[in-house]
This record gives sequence, C-alpha cells and structure tokens, in this order.
Amino acid sequence: MRQVWKPSVTVAAIIEQDGRFLLVEEHTQEGLRLNNPAGHLEPGESPLQGVAREALEETTRDFTPDGLVGVYLSRFQRPGEDVTYLRFAFRGSVGASVAGRVLDHGIVRTLWLTPEEVRASQSRHRSPLVLQCVEDHLAGKCYPLDLVTTHASVLALQGGGGGA
Repeated sequence: MRQVWKPSVTVAAIIEQDGRFLLVEEHTQEGLRLNNPAGHLEPGESPLQGVAREALEETTRDFTPDGLVGVYLSRFQRPGEDVTYLRFAFRGSVGASVAGRVLDHGIVRTLWLTPEEVRASQSRHRSPLVLQCVEDHLAGKCYPLDLVTTHASVLALQGGGGGA
C-alpha cells in the first residue's frame, strides 16, 4: 500500500519592533539554533490560534497577528528523518511579557535582532525559512488574515466532536 504524504503544518510569528526582529534561541539536535517564534499547529486550532499560542509559549508575550507574510514549503533531512514542512508565517505585534509565564521547554532566551544581525546569524538558523520570512516581511509582503480560512469542523475538535 502506498504511504500517504503528510507534511507537518507549522505556524510562525514574524515580529518587528523598532527595526528589530524577535527571535528565539532554542535547543535542537543540531545544538542551539535561532528561530522565529514557531511550532506545530495542534488539532482543533486555527492557524491564527496556533501562532498566538506558539508565540506566547516561546516568548511569554501575547501576539496579535495583523497579516499573513506567506505560506512556505520546505524539506528537512537528516539520517532517519525526512520531513516536509508547510509553514504559515504571520506578522504582528507583541505586548510586554505576561507575568508568571516562563519560556517553553527548550527555549533558552529571546533576542531582538536587526535585519543585519539576522542575516549574519544565518548559519545558526533552525531553518532557511527564518531569514526568508524576515526578508519577505521587509519586502512588504503582507496578505489579509482572512486569506486563511478554518472550517468550523476543525474547531469542533476542541470540544471533542468533529468528523470526516
């Protein structure tokens, strides 16, 4: 029987404030790497809910998306692993750190980097999409949030319902 290809869906927050981008430094199998606040979309949540959750978990800050930077497809390979990622990157803003929140497991710290610093640290990026999303944001790529639609059947999973 033929195996069904299932890309991993991820969401990323592209956050620029005062000419600097908010990145996270995180532990990976390849060592400490830099990434946009990002992670996997979870069952029962929309991409907008997922990016807000991931940004909060990884930065301790509430994230308010205001546009879609882009949708990206990339592939990651290492011995014994071959994963294709489908990334929804949203731009937006964050507030101050939420009192009592701690960084998600594996996140070492958050960093505010200039575009030049992001480019210069490319060898430490978790994915080539880190820089690509920053460059696309800087180029003015921004699409309306309603471009991404989540059908109610997905959100029904939050209550344990749903179906095919």
